[in-house]
Amino acid sequence: MTKTVIETVSLGKVHFSNFLRKRFQALDELSLTINSGETFGLLGLNGAGKTTTLKLLLGLIRPTSGQIEVLGHTPGDVRALARIGFLPESPYFYTYLSAQEFLDFSGRLFALNDKERHDRAKELLELVGLTDAAKRPIGKFSKGMMQRLGIAQSLLNDPELIFWDEPTSGLDPIGRRDVRTILHKLKERGKTVFFNSHLLPDVSEVCDRIGILNRGKLIFQGQVSEITRGGSYLKLEDFFLSTIQEAEANYKSANSQEARGTKN
Repeated sequence: MTKTVIETVSLGKVHFSNFLRKRFQALDELSLTINSGETFGLLGLNGAGKTTTLKLLLGLIRPTSGQIEVLGHTPGDVRALARIGFLPESPYFYTYLSAQEFLDFSGRLFALNDKERHDRAKELLELVGLTDAAKRPIGKFSKGMMQRLGIAQSLLNDPELIFWDEPTSGLDPIGRRDVRTILHKLKERGKTVFFNSHLLPDVSEVCDRIGILNRGKLIFQGQVSEITRGGSYLKLEDFFLSTIQEAEANYKSANSQEARGTKN
């Protein structure tokens, strides 16, 4: 029986700018269902609402309208958070700590015992290719190394559900390949992964399904295999661009008609 891990119904979020005194619809009527063991990629141009969606699912911000359920709980519930791993787009670290010390500190937050913290840190540093830098201060890490450490931290509690916001940001081609390898391993273990990315070759290779956001609206969701028959990521790229262009044309047409109606 398929288990639902994430469900949103008519989810909306309005931001208000104090400086401009304007309301901005960041997310509009988003309805999604993510099942256990799925790898789901949320795509869209900058400002489409991808990071807002992640923050809502994690309980970091509250919705203006709609409903959300994550792992059977409302977002932010500690019973769900204990089973979640999260990598933000720009992770922050205590730069004076070493990678090993940071993972040990993070393990304490999950109430892991000494042996668990030691073993998990060693395993994850090897997984992300940071074993040789384990005792180096994080302040001396490159952006790519910090991203690798962020991925390790997000897996520290062996989570059921993993949220990654641009996981391959700042990584070189080898780093991107390593992330894809990690995603495949997580899939083999039955983990559920929800991530945002602009790198369509990576999405094409690892995702089961995708959703495309444009101006806060979900304009497509479906199986990657249906789009990329023949194994070419260019098919996904072409599909993504044509879908966005069509949505933008419809948006401009609707606005033009509304403007003419107002004048009349």
